Amino acid sequence: MGNRQGIAVWLTSLKFARQLRRFGNVQYVSKKMKYVIFYCDQDKVEEITKKLQSFHYVRDVQPSMRPFIKTEFQNAKPDKAKEYDYKMGI
Repeated sequence: MGNRQGIAVWLTSLKFARQLRRFGNVQYVSKKMKYVIFYCDQDKVEEITKKLQSFHYVRDVQPSMRPFIKTEFQNAKPDKAKEYDYKMGI
């Protein structure tokens, strides 16, 4: 299985949310804000976003930037409160 990337799709009506299952794995559907989060292959993200924007029931499409953000941090300072909790001896 290749790398996956999330796509957020805002809809005009939630009755079209089921149709998005053919593009990828639907992970979350927000009834209040009318958006769908689904995952697809990272290679197909551009063509899927272009196709989704052409549908009349789609308001906005935004791909997730998480695969491109560095998640390993350097020089992270440890939390002082946690440091003292573990040093309590019996």
